[in-house]
Amino acid sequence: MLAVAMLSKRYRIFFEKPSLIRSVLPALMGAGTSREFWALRDISFTAAPGECLGIIGSNGSGKSTLLKIIAGVTTPTAGRVNVRGAISSLLELGAGFHPELTGRENVFLNASILGLTRAEIERRFDAIVEFSGLHEFINTKLYTYSSGMCLRLGFAVAIHVPFDLLLIDEIIAVGDPAFQEKCSAHVRQLRSRGKTIVIISHMMGAITSLCDRVLWLDHGRIAASGPAADTTRQFVAASAGGE
Repeated sequence: MLAVAMLSKRYRIFFEKPSLIRSVLPALMGAGTSREFWALRDISFTAAPGECLGIIGSNGSGKSTLLKIIAGVTTPTAGRVNVRGAISSLLELGAGFHPELTGRENVFLNASILGLTRAEIERRFDAIVEFSGLHEFINTKLYTYSSGMCLRLGFAVAIHVPFDLLLIDEIIAVGDPAFQEKCSAHVRQLRSRGKTIVIISHMMGAITSLCDRVLWLDHGRIAASGPAADTTRQFVAASAGGE
């Protein structure tokens, strides 16, 4: 279960290299050295067990910031996030991986970051490699992997960590069509097992087929929220200048 209430995130954008004095005593430095930027403003929604929620919007609309706050990567300026249960996340391609380590070593590194003990990783290792389909390359260094191979490994680790809430940021759009469909099929299985899933994607077809509801963000605010087909249709029409 996920509940987000009146969530806001503010950043300060500096027009010059910031200094301690400028940060602490902006009034003494005069106006114009920085400005506030609200990445999110007053975001509220819930996602229930077994529900897949899609988040859509143009680049810079606040989607990734929202997922990072839910995941605990960054903190909100205002509002709160309540998550019942454990979180697994795949927020950036290659996050939690090291290019100089092998695929095998990166499985242990990434899974440990997500909270598994070494013994737990060892029990799940074969299943992770099987899902990724990287048996042939698992003992080669990650810098030799393509972006699609990194995706396979990252997704395989994320779904084999025990979780109640899974956060996915634009990952389903990466990789070949066969692996995209494999990921989509697994997301459907997770929903049937009562897992809560939140997905960011620019692929409206994937969002419509996977998600029950969709949240459309525009300049950090909720522009619309509702059934997946209806909300994606509104977004596509607005993006094309239809509204």
